[in-house]
Amino acid sequence: MHYKSKTLATWLALLGGSLGLHRLYLRGSRDALAWLHPLPTLAGLLGAWRVLEFGQDDRLSWLLLPLLGLMLAQAALCAIVYGLTPDARWDARHNPGAPVHATAWGPVLGVIAALMLGATALMATIAFSGQRYFEWQVEASRALSQ
Repeated sequence: MHYKSKTLATWLALLGGSLGLHRLYLRGSRDALAWLHPLPTLAGLLGAWRVLEFGQDDRLSWLLLPLLGLMLAQAALCAIVYGLTPDARWDARHNPGAPVHATAWGPVLGVIAALMLGATALMATIAFSGQRYFEWQVEASRALSQ
């Protein structure tokens, strides 16, 4: 069994967590949840493409695009959890029997970046979804009044 770095896991979660790369690194290729991560991410990317291609009035993109934001936010949350896990607990869980490896600034910088990017992705997702929902409500009330 090879050493599993907390720094690398933190940065993999931040940069590739929406595709499940952090889970593949930590748990291996037999992790079923790692293989499920790309599905909502790719659906969200399809939603982003549909917004660019068909405009903001495309209703399918309203459903798909928030998936991308939620996957980016969950990846940032995983990076935060990994980066803030104490070194002794990290090594006990992912490197059993190995001596504790002290990490330096790598995970801390990853947590800082994850806080910024994850909060941005989550707030943008909430704003987009809320705006689309209320626009849909206005359209529905106009259709009923006519």
